[in-house]
Amino acid sequence: MAASVYFIDFKATYKENMFTRFNRLMNAAGITQCFQKRDLVAIKLHFGETGNAAFIRPVYIRRVVNAVKSSGGTPFLTDANTLYAGTRGDTPHHLITALSNGFAYPVVDAPIVIADGLRGKSETRVSVNMKHFKSVYIGSEIAEADALISVAHFKGHELAGFGGALKNIGMGCASRRGKMAQHSDVAPKVKKKKCIGCGECAAHCAQSAISIIEEKAVIDGKKCIGCGECILICEQGAIQIQWSQSVPVFQESMVEYAAGVLKTKPNKSLFINFINQVSPGCDCLPYNDTPIVRDIGIAASLDPVAIDQACVDLVNNEPALPGSCLTTNTGPGEDKFKGVYPGIEWRTQLEYAEEIGLGTREYELIKL
Repeated sequence: MAASVYFIDFKATYKENMFTRFNRLMNAAGITQCFQKRDLVAIKLHFGETGNAAFIRPVYIRRVVNAVKSSGGTPFLTDANTLYAGTRGDTPHHLITALSNGFAYPVVDAPIVIADGLRGKSETRVSVNMKHFKSVYIGSEIAEADALISVAHFKGHELAGFGGALKNIGMGCASRRGKMAQHSDVAPKVKKKKCIGCGECAAHCAQSAISIIEEKAVIDGKKCIGCGECILICEQGAIQIQWSQSVPVFQESMVEYAAGVLKTKPNKSLFINFINQVSPGCDCLPYNDTPIVRDIGIAASLDPVAIDQACVDLVNNEPALPGSCLTTNTGPGEDKFKGVYPGIEWRTQLEYAEEIGLGTREYELIKL
């Protein structure tokens, strides 16, 4: 049976601005079905890395907060600390980054609670008994919340092909131990011919796993935790993933973590994807590149698989924007994410999520 995915584009009128339309979208998708009065509702989002401006605008997040409050819920904004060395690796820096990017209380009208504690060690073990994990480790404040609203910026991703609802909850809700477990098979390698020995990768490695020896980067596999930051940092493209071995396992692991998060919220979750500023890379980067397609709209659904499939299709149906990183697959109907990351099969995450019962790839797009 096809799942309902509700959608609005970014067209607005004097009589109905985008915030009014956004409220209508959330109501149509069933936001009030996801929680009861006095429930603590976790609004899971990405606060944006310092230097990146592609994250969802805080003024939209306030509308989600208002929708929860008006129905008697108690919302809080949340994310878990990052595995890589950036500006969100511990709670103090994470909060500073969130506030700097505009998520202050007077703007969003809700408190920020970092889900996995001061250093990413506050976690709840959830039994899943799946192919890669028997148990997963979720940030405790998300696990203990009564309900969950995922608000994701839909964009490209270096390992998943794209990042949407599944990544927002699977990777985003995991504690530091959980993130390490998901990345454990992501083993980067150095192409020495491309390496110029600049040292940027070593400087950004939180585990001191990279050294510069004879003007070339060398990765210590015993220290490497597979966070992938060095891949993102290297402007020469000298550090790469062994795609065929690592990526399918990574994507399936991420999906199993999403299953663990949703297990703590049976029938109490809603998923909202913003398909705008569709950058080729993750919002964890300290910059955002030119969007690969135009701003398309906002989707909402009770099904995390259906909404991600619908968003992929909406992006792929668009022509690529001039000046973006896309040089292939630029026409309407062509696979934009495959064009950005030709070595990644993004369908893996959706197929596996459907296989383990998180939702369906069949959907009905309901345009409001």
